[in-house]
Amino acid sequence: MHRTPGFPLSRRGLIRTGAGASLALLGLGAGAQTAAADVATTKRFDLTQPSYDLFRSKDTHGPRVQQSFAFDWVNKYLFIATKRDGSPESAGDLCINKMDFDGNYISYMHLNGFGHGVAFAALPSGSETELWIECAANTNGYGTALAPIRYAPNTTLGSPAAAAAYQPIAGATEYTCSVDPVYQRMIVRYHTSAGKRIAVYPLSAFQTRSFGSPLADFKQPSIPGTPQGYTLYGSYMYYLTGDAYPGDGTPTGDGNSYVTSIDINTGTVKQGPVLTKAGSTLHHREPEGLAIYRTDAGEARLFIGFATGEEGDRRSSIFYKNALI
Repeated sequence: MHRTPGFPLSRRGLIRTGAGASLALLGLGAGAQTAAADVATTKRFDLTQPSYDLFRSKDTHGPRVQQSFAFDWVNKYLFIATKRDGSPESAGDLCINKMDFDGNYISYMHLNGFGHGVAFAALPSGSETELWIECAANTNGYGTALAPIRYAPNTTLGSPAAAAAYQPIAGATEYTCSVDPVYQRMIVRYHTSAGKRIAVYPLSAFQTRSFGSPLADFKQPSIPGTPQGYTLYGSYMYYLTGDAYPGDGTPTGDGNSYVTSIDINTGTVKQGPVLTKAGSTLHHREPEGLAIYRTDAGEARLFIGFATGEEGDRRSSIFYKNALI
């Protein structure tokens, strides 16, 4: 294990937070609402339809639970973020696992001090992958900026300071993101003094490091349950909530994992929360992560992740829905 030399971040397009930051740079005021009509209405996933297996109970580099996952849709790899073994929750230490689509482990990358790993994006960059992920973890272990990280197998990287990364929302204190590879957009969930908000950008804003105004910006609607991930497909956000099976993790009923769709043009719930029974017989079964992928045959899929298995040997299990309405 060794530390990767340097941190390749362009400073172009950087927007700092703080007293000197201007919300006008983003076209937002203190009470900014949804940028309605900027995102054309698309089909959405019918959350009441069945889920199908991608894989079950696959081993990752470390023994702790997965937090989220993301697809590099060009190079055909899956990246799974897990908590670092032996690190406290507040440290923000993550392990990124590179997998194939059958769930076979390939390599890892350790990211020290980056964040909680609720969501991230894996953008194809030639034959390599650029991870857009939270960084500069605060004392609660949540990232305070977003950084593009070139995936480098079997290495360890320390987090950059927030000032050396990207803070596209003036006044925000925490960030995560997820990508819509079909409609080429990035969704950002950020925290302000008034609570959680959602912003949607063209993917090109992240590729060029020049953010400008978001296509949509709205207050996250109130949805019951423990937040466990989110993603974007077209004009709808998908939001995952729930908990592991209680006690020793023995399967009890169908669990309490729910998926909700949200119209990003109105900031309101479209469908749900809808109970998902995917993998209901698996041990532990803690919902962890959502992501979008479109197959080579053109089928769009909403993927739902679960941390499963025994304590000290947690595994990754991933399912998907494919019915659009």
